[in-house]
Amino acid sequence: MKVEFDILTLFPEMVEGFSCSSMLGRGQANDCIGIKSHNIRDWSSDKHHKTDDIPYGGGAGMVMTPEPIFKAVEALRRKDSKVVYMAPDGIPLTTHLARSLSNESHIIVISGHYEGIDQRIRDSIIDMEISIGDFVLTNGTLPAIVLVDSVSRFVPGFLGDEKSLTEETFMSNLLGFPQYTRPSSFRDMCVPEVLLSGDHKAIEKWRKDQQIKKTSERRPDLLENRD
Repeated sequence: MKVEFDILTLFPEMVEGFSCSSMLGRGQANDCIGIKSHNIRDWSSDKHHKTDDIPYGGGAGMVMTPEPIFKAVEALRRKDSKVVYMAPDGIPLTTHLARSLSNESHIIVISGHYEGIDQRIRDSIIDMEISIGDFVLTNGTLPAIVLVDSVSRFVPGFLGDEKSLTEETFMSNLLGFPQYTRPSSFRDMCVPEVLLSGDHKAIEKWRKDQQIKKTSERRPDLLENRD
């Protein structure tokens, strides 16, 4: 199954820089995913391709106007499309949400800018609003790329080793276990003996114990939410 992403942004060059590199570039080459960036200004009827205006009621900053975004979504939307808006006040992006979205065939991602987008866009054509954390960035293009990357990892064939999905951070509401590689001793720091033992059951137990220990120290809330 292939997942196609259309990203609406004022900075398509930012998308292209990320989407052509590393696993995202490889995923497109292998036809697991498709990523296209679109400049919202292309749908503006303003002679200067303006996409923002002052907010009604006053206040600092500018707000993105509804017309270009409505037109862009209408041009790109299919029957099977999911329209996502990246917003700091959206629902949190989690591993479970990313995995769920990987079942979609077409995702349109809207990247906001300035003080956000006109509420009528959010009320009318958005299916889901997603936040990547409790902070604000200068624009929504980076969050859009984060969403695409996190969702793509669950698309069949995207990862070379599917086992990576079952062992990584957050998959069981636990943080990741420590990882080591060669050499076994470096500047008097040694790899734990259990990892050199070849005893797979002992290694599995050690890793799980380390996950629980780290999670209890750094993210005890995750332990409370475990099934």
